[in-house]
Amino acid sequence: MRHIISALVQNVPGVLSHVSGMLASRGYNIDSLAVGETEDNRFSRMTFVVVGDHSVLTQVRAQLEKIVTVVKVDDISEKEYVERDLMLIRVHATEETRSSILELVHIFRASIVDVDPQMLMIEISGKESKVEAFINVMRPFGIADLVRTGRIALPRSNAEYIKPHN
Repeated sequence: MRHIISALVQNVPGVLSHVSGMLASRGYNIDSLAVGETEDNRFSRMTFVVVGDHSVLTQVRAQLEKIVTVVKVDDISEKEYVERDLMLIRVHATEETRSSILELVHIFRASIVDVDPQMLMIEISGKESKVEAFINVMRPFGIADLVRTGRIALPRSNAEYIKPHN
């Protein structure tokens, strides 16, 4: 089972390497990782996806909670949540294929962010399955490059939200 874990951490140098190193040293694989400053610049939120059963999740949480710079850990996947994955993709676009690509961009609610005579750069965000589906429809045109943020997620308003204790 995939678990989306959110860790509120102190925004200090080395916290990312400390957390990822701890997980790697214990044999836990991180499928996706995104880190960014929160509304309070003293804290960052790490959102990562790990695969495993309930015992793996329990161990990951226990290990994370031992790290001094980790303020709070939460398994978001146990709640109602909104998730997004952001991707930039550069696709080969000829005169013959450009209109087909633009139609797919519109259908997927993506955006063209850069244009040149041979390629289009497209930005898309959404659930992981939407981003994966977009990659699959772009393959026949020829993908030159792509980069993804990894998954980010927040519990819905009616769910408990991770906030720092002041």
